[in-house]
Amino acid sequence: MASMNDLLKLKDYVTLTGTTLGVIALIIGASGGRESISLAFFLLVITLGTDLLDGWIARKMNTVNEIGIQLDSLSDSLTFGIAPGILIFIAFQRGELFDLILIVGCICFVLGAILRLARFNISKTPGYVGVPVPITALMIICFFYSNFFYFLAMISENPSESVPSFPLISYYILPFLLILMGWLNITTRVKFGKKGKEIYILFLVGAPLAPILGIIGLLRPGPAISLIISGFFFGSLIIQFGIIIKGLLKKKPEKELSEKIKE
Repeated sequence: MASMNDLLKLKDYVTLTGTTLGVIALIIGASGGRESISLAFFLLVITLGTDLLDGWIARKMNTVNEIGIQLDSLSDSLTFGIAPGILIFIAFQRGELFDLILIVGCICFVLGAILRLARFNISKTPGYVGVPVPITALMIICFFYSNFFYFLAMISENPSESVPSFPLISYYILPFLLILMGWLNITTRVKFGKKGKEIYILFLVGAPLAPILGIIGLLRPGPAISLIISGFFFGSLIIQFGIIIKGLLKKKPEKELSEKIKE
């Protein structure tokens, strides 16, 4: 049996770096406090970059290997499924009945991500069927940061309120948003083209900007800047939903409709 040094390629070490960041994000987020959770989400944004990088290295160096495929899916299940699900619960928990509903939403989100990754590993269908898990993770990150920067703006204007809540509407929306994203991961109704250009563009734009703005959040900007950045993340979330709706409404060929799609 080959040793790990023989099995692992450069891209696999990049993947493991992303996994490590995901674990650190969970540890930091578990310590509590909005700023700790903000840092945890910031680390998850970095894993979006490692996910892009390991794929780029694999293509450039032609080093696609079986263990790398398995590692990538296992890492994605943690960084884009389990970690966002747990961190969003920590950030928005309120106690009593709401937390039970939020737990259901988080479980649906995590299961949707894991099931999609498992289905993707056995898929022979070209293109994207269902929403890729890095996109739903990016959407959760945008949702958190749109609320977090709103919180920074409010606390800057009202310093006497030490821990103001996120907008109440966010609490009402979040459980249903998580359930929807879990469904979007596994549904076969969302179909993108073979190259999935919209997905790549969205990922390439969102992945670099999110960590930059996340750093600004750690520096505690003033209310005006915070509101602008909050609006940016909210706008990004709307654009992402728009692209998904486009994929949802895309007409499928008759042949595809008559076959069982295995992704």
